[in-house]
Amino acid sequence: GEQLAVFRTQDGQAYVVDAYCPHLGANLAAGGRVVGNCIECPFHGWQFRGEDGKCTRIPYAEKVPDFARVRTWPSCEVNGMLLVWYHCEGVGPTWAVPEQREIATEEWVFRGQTEHLVDVHIQEIPENGADVAHLSFLHEPAILGGSDLRYTRAKLWDFMKHIWKAEWRPEPEPNEHCSRLLVQHAATIFGKRVSWMDLTVSARQVGPGLVFLIFEHAFLGHGIILQTVTPLEPLLQNVVHKIYYQKNIPAIIPKFILRAECIQFERDITIWNNKQYLPKPLLVREDAGIQKHRRWFSQFYSEKSRRLPAQKEGLDW
Repeated sequence: GEQLAVFRTQDGQAYVVDAYCPHLGANLAAGGRVVGNCIECPFHGWQFRGEDGKCTRIPYAEKVPDFARVRTWPSCEVNGMLLVWYHCEGVGPTWAVPEQREIATEEWVFRGQTEHLVDVHIQEIPENGADVAHLSFLHEPAILGGSDLRYTRAKLWDFMKHIWKAEWRPEPEPNEHCSRLLVQHAATIFGKRVSWMDLTVSARQVGPGLVFLIFEHAFLGHGIILQTVTPLEPLLQNVVHKIYYQKNIPAIIPKFILRAECIQFERDITIWNNKQYLPKPLLVREDAGIQKHRRWFSQFYSEKSRRLPAQKEGLDW
């Protein structure tokens, strides 16, 4: 629900500040401009420094009050993205986002992205990784069947199946904010395994909203999909997948991988967009990973974290 202004100063540094000018509330991101290392308000020309948000100039005033400033947000540029740290109680960053060496050195190059709006509780998306049982059911039918769940199990595509083996675990200190999911993918056609479709995916979750999905294929090389989950509202998430791949591999290969991943992800979206978040789900022994994930994810909530309104019993709403 926050409105932010993001700008790059003339020295090349990117900054994130509150969008609304503290003077009379104009939106700095709508018509504002960069002047040196400041962003200038389009309404009265007040200029705010990106580094600390301090107002450095008011065109018509003799003196700039010391308290005239706009709120700044901790941010960093890494892996071709600008990432903003959010903590509802104002605590500063407690961990850093790792750099993917192959992206920094341009061994792997950008080959496309997908973007989805998902109507779901923010915790549901990463929890999917620990829910290994759904892989064998929701994601078993061939991607040829598409993402419409009414048709994925159509007999036309029954000759091909995806086989998944997955293991999720949290990382130890000092990376307790991270978790790992190792996925082995294989495919069968008419019951026979097709070795050239074997794929290993190592997914590293960094914090609540960033995932590094590294792909390793015997013939088609290596690459990564970066998944970001940005909360827009309590039950609305913006999910982006960006793929970087070896530049000596034809672009059609990573584009096919991204398309296949997109089809599988959209199957999850159909579930998410229509499900309810259950704080106390009915689980069986084989669902132990889900409870383990919830204990791990609880570190990202604090006393003032936004809660969903309590659901009332009955129909008196």
